[in-house]
Amino acid sequence: MSTRQENVVQKVSVLTLGAMVVGSMVGGGVFTLPRQFGAATGVLGAVIAWVIAGTGMLMLALVFQSLAVRRPDLDNGIYVYAQAGFGNYAGFNSAFGYWASNVAGNVFFMVFTMTSLGAFFPGLGQGNTVLAVVVASVGVWLFHILIARGIRQAAVINRIVTVAKLIPIVVFIVVVLLAFEARTFTDNFWGSETHTIGSLFDQVKDTMLVTTFVFLGVEGASVYSRLARRRRDVGRATVLGFLSVLALFASVTLVSYGVLPRSDLAAAEPPSMGSVLESVVGPWGSDLVDVAVIISVQGAYLAWTLVNAEVLYAPATTDVMPRFLTRNNRFATPIAALVSTTIAVQVLLLLVLFVDDALDFMLKLDTALSLIPYLLAAGYALKLTVTRETYRDDEERERRRQRSIAVVAVLYAVFLLYSAGAEYLLLACMIYAPGTLLYLAARREQGLRAFTPVEAVACALLSVAAVVGIVVISTGTLAM
Repeated sequence: MSTRQENVVQKVSVLTLGAMVVGSMVGGGVFTLPRQFGAATGVLGAVIAWVIAGTGMLMLALVFQSLAVRRPDLDNGIYVYAQAGFGNYAGFNSAFGYWASNVAGNVFFMVFTMTSLGAFFPGLGQGNTVLAVVVASVGVWLFHILIARGIRQAAVINRIVTVAKLIPIVVFIVVVLLAFEARTFTDNFWGSETHTIGSLFDQVKDTMLVTTFVFLGVEGASVYSRLARRRRDVGRATVLGFLSVLALFASVTLVSYGVLPRSDLAAAEPPSMGSVLESVVGPWGSDLVDVAVIISVQGAYLAWTLVNAEVLYAPATTDVMPRFLTRNNRFATPIAALVSTTIAVQVLLLLVLFVDDALDFMLKLDTALSLIPYLLAAGYALKLTVTRETYRDDEERERRRQRSIAVVAVLYAVFLLYSAGAEYLLLACMIYAPGTLLYLAARREQGLRAFTPVEAVACALLSVAAVVGIVVISTGTLAM
């Protein structure tokens, strides 16, 4: 980046960083929670699920907070921590997988927007009609133009949109809480007729992908660490944003059990928050949620596109990605990375016309791709506590505390991989494996050896898993 471009980049406050975290996490997922949880479990299972998810994601948030302080020299943490801890190929896969996950998420946001608009304009259908794809494509390129004019300006707009989309969610919680019926809540306490630990475990496990999807974005401030006014603001924004969103998500889930039977929640039309609110106040409740979805999802699209431009740009500056991705425009926006992201979203959006259930497919794809980057970041934090790197002799107590946090974060990430199941892991490998070609191009640019022996083994295993995934999914051995 030139000196002139460095001067153009403006630093943002902890409040704006926190808004990026909230804006990244509060997208379309929150509006599907009543149905997703109603179909999976009852009140008890939901409470346990949120405790597990809340604890696990809080540990991940604390991991990002710690790494921001321990390694202030590392920016764009979601990939660079994997690179610093486990090598260039791990760093590349973390960056590429995270980027691909966000691309799928952005398509989900656009399709969900068209689905919500379909309540007012029937021609948009369920977001998969030709008209819906055309309108969504226009939106994709309008966002591109906005962000291309400067990350700082787009970040301010994201802060405003974040506030706007939170208001309807708070209204939902308050209104539904006023209509809360203790008897309905009690009837929904158990998620099945079998009151066993095994049954409860299965119910909780079935919610893990949902909680993972809605919490994606907890690392938003870490990704933007280079824009923070003070390094400690990164950690503060991460924890502040996470706790705020956790309170919202858990509240939306639990108050819904107090107004509708679990069977009705499970059968609610998307967005299910609208069905719950409509049962309390009438049709205008559903309309309010539809409008909230549009605002929220478009805000999340903006936040994730901001993140994605950074996720391609930063690895290119350290030669993990090809050098063309380092190009900036006169507004100091990583324009090559932004163009690549927008084109990828556009191409994947066109595929919506040929997919039976686009929303479900994109949600699964998004979640499957996001798990490895989280595991690698937590693994690096654990590695630092074991090797004692960055810890002084008089910080033994702090090192032990951070080690405990990192262990829980790693175990939670592993549990998520287990909860995802073989089909989702193989699907992720099918995306990761061909991305290696981009890594090889970057290595060739530098005249460097492609892999270390360990990386070569990892690449071979990834390629084999991708082939297995193609075979078992195409033959129907594993159903998505």
